[in-house]
Amino acid sequence: MKNGGEIFLEDIPLIEMRKINKWFGSVHALVDVDFKIYEGEIVGLVGDNGAGKSTLVKILSGVLKPDSGEIYYKGQKVEINSVRDARKLGIETAFQEQALFDYLTVGENIFATREPTKSLLKLIRVIDYKRISEEAEKDLKKLGLNVTPIKEAGFLSGGEKQGVIIARNMRFRSKLVILDEPTRALSIAGVITVHNYIKQLKKEGIACIYITHDLHHVYPIADRIVMLSRGRKVLDIEKSKVTLEQIEEMILKSAFGEEIAPIS
Repeated sequence: MKNGGEIFLEDIPLIEMRKINKWFGSVHALVDVDFKIYEGEIVGLVGDNGAGKSTLVKILSGVLKPDSGEIYYKGQKVEINSVRDARKLGIETAFQEQALFDYLTVGENIFATREPTKSLLKLIRVIDYKRISEEAEKDLKKLGLNVTPIKEAGFLSGGEKQGVIIARNMRFRSKLVILDEPTRALSIAGVITVHNYIKQLKKEGIACIYITHDLHHVYPIADRIVMLSRGRKVLDIEKSKVTLEQIEEMILKSAFGEEIAPIS
């Protein structure tokens, strides 16, 4: 907000979640959680197991519905009741357990569920595999990913798989990409590769929520760090204002049920 109260677009979050609550039976998984992210911003979402990270992003992705709270897209209140609703807003999520279909080619994975078609004998529409291969090759080259689009995804390295996921997100003009543990079990080279892909998203103006247990992976690349502890947000700060060691100490205290002092 500038010049006597005039509101500029860059002041408005791409996505804002307000007072989000979620119960699973008697377990209060999310407690009045506020979360926001701006265009082109990389937010590291961290916390110990059971902190509520996956629950929060599943609500944002349309997989789960909140029990209360509101979600805003560029300042307008929206309802996200399904994955389709989230995709209409440009929200794409790569959950670790279901990121790629190993039995499909790289190109088929990039276009999965949104395959281009062509007319066959002017009677029926069939999938245009030639176009899939040609367009996927352009997407892969744009990211500097040295993978052929006709290779089966099951034969890719971990870093290459994450690259294909990001290529898919860029192809369909995502506004927000949510990556769930994108560097788990990757080599150092794989981590660097994935980070380079995420930086490319930022250059394209695409926001990214980077969920991880490994602070050493997310800290160097994040613009802002948000930490959840037992369903509550306990930290939301620009990366430049907090050290990696301070975050590690907060997570350790959270794991042992100790009180966490705020960082200003």
